[in-house]
Amino acid sequence: MTGGGAPSIRRRWWLWPLAAVLVVLAVWPLVETWLTNADDQRLVDLDVYRTGGQMLLEGRPVYDFFTPAPQLLPFTYPPVAALLAVPLAWMSWETAQWVWTAGVFAALAVTVGFAFRQVNRNPLVFAFLMVACAYLMPIRDQVRFGQVDILLVALCLADCVAKRPWWPRGFLIGLATAVKLTPGVFLIYLLVTRQWKTFWMAAFSTAAFTLMPFAVIPRDAVDFWFRALLDPERLGANAATTNQSMRGMLIRLYLPEWLTSVLWLALVAVVAWYGFRYARHAFERLDTMTAVALTGLMAVLLSPVAWIHHLAWVVVVLGALVGDGRDVVRLRVAAGVWLFYVVPIPWWGVAIKAAEIPVVSPVIGKIVQNAFGLGAIALVWLLGVWLPKRRQIL
Repeated sequence: MTGGGAPSIRRRWWLWPLAAVLVVLAVWPLVETWLTNADDQRLVDLDVYRTGGQMLLEGRPVYDFFTPAPQLLPFTYPPVAALLAVPLAWMSWETAQWVWTAGVFAALAVTVGFAFRQVNRNPLVFAFLMVACAYLMPIRDQVRFGQVDILLVALCLADCVAKRPWWPRGFLIGLATAVKLTPGVFLIYLLVTRQWKTFWMAAFSTAAFTLMPFAVIPRDAVDFWFRALLDPERLGANAATTNQSMRGMLIRLYLPEWLTSVLWLALVAVVAWYGFRYARHAFERLDTMTAVALTGLMAVLLSPVAWIHHLAWVVVVLGALVGDGRDVVRLRVAAGVWLFYVVPIPWWGVAIKAAEIPVVSPVIGKIVQNAFGLGAIALVWLLGVWLPKRRQIL
């Protein structure tokens, strides 16, 4: 699947522009659908970021505003994210939409380039992988909502697997963690794999980007860390289908709140133990891609709230499964995982529940509704148990 040697590809330099054109043509229907959507439904999360930057420029409290109806979304990110969003506020809304969407695909290109680096030397293979990943539901939602997740995936992945980074390794993990907290699982990963130098750089970077707003916008920094962060409802309806975290799945069982909390903490402990343990074993086998994919899944499963677009880590999971592309069984499994996260299975569960068929609707409907979260748990087993055994067979 490598498509020939590097010198041959360099001689055919025109393949890269061709690949770029093919990608643009293939993803254009996706882009056009969401950038021509009704104005009050268009890139609603980008609107949150941009409005946060506007609040800073106008000297107004970042964590008190809500975007216009019907969305009414608050700014939920740490204050450094509002500082980084100021350039978006300098742009017109139309310009910001196109710039951000281009950035989503640029981040996806970086992610695909690293995740599939053993098989993407051929530009046309790279184009195929780009298009396939662009139509994963978590990536489609990046474009639909104007989300930042794929950028955070690219930052953490590049920091972990780049062979000769021009930045201090760990710096990008710290930046990603300061922007959205959940990438902080990579600090745990660096600890359990004893990458001390990288860990200390990531910790320093996280602290620097976290503390900086206290010097620049102290009122907003205090407001976030001592008020907004403590209100989980600011993130949206935690019981919504789009919340595919373990806590979200438990909330949809409508058990007593105390029991939900106890079960969630128990599951967090078990999944974290196995997830980071498998990640450490993968790192020790020099399979860094699998280690990163497992850690990324921890960011989704362990978080109190994990929307479907947080599962952008599936791109890295696919890269780990494909490997060098020579194992047909691994390719078939990767294709199955890809298909699973392309179709909107959780919403099928909602339709099954609405059908009100005895036994089927409440039981099967609930399982299907939680499909992406349950699938993420299965992926931990797939990467941590099945993949090493598959490698031993070969």
